[in-house]
Amino acid sequence: MRISAKADYALRAAAELATADGGPVKGEQLATRQDIPPKFLENILGDLRQAGLVRSQRGADGGYWLQRPAAEITLAEIVRAVEGPLATVRGQRPEDVVYTGAAEQLQRVWIAVRHNLRDVLEEVTVADLAAGRLPDGVARLADDPDSWVTR
Repeated sequence: MRISAKADYALRAAAELATADGGPVKGEQLATRQDIPPKFLENILGDLRQAGLVRSQRGADGGYWLQRPAAEITLAEIVRAVEGPLATVRGQRPEDVVYTGAAEQLQRVWIAVRHNLRDVLEEVTVADLAAGRLPDGVARLADDPDSWVTR
């Protein structure tokens, strides 16, 4: 799976917002704290706002906040807000692609891949990131030495 800069930046910005104790955070501050290009971040924050995950207010006292408690926002929601579905095949949902012959089981492989992505991204919340902890199942996967081996 390829994780885009947009998804990575969106997750990092959300984690920063979660540490703000409910107060507004200026876009420039988010960009500086996470080393995100400011113009790119503004577009990302707009996507998150449209998805109902972030709210904003203009002015001297303005900035960005999480729309809901960080413990109620999953990483999957953030990724979907900026990228769309978690797993697609040539722009289609895995259940909509059809293969024949020797490749017939490939559809089931893509569905299994999507299931595993969901298992991780729907379990981890923005609060988990901000607190520097992961749910046990995800931590076990990340701590497995084999997970760190590039193949």
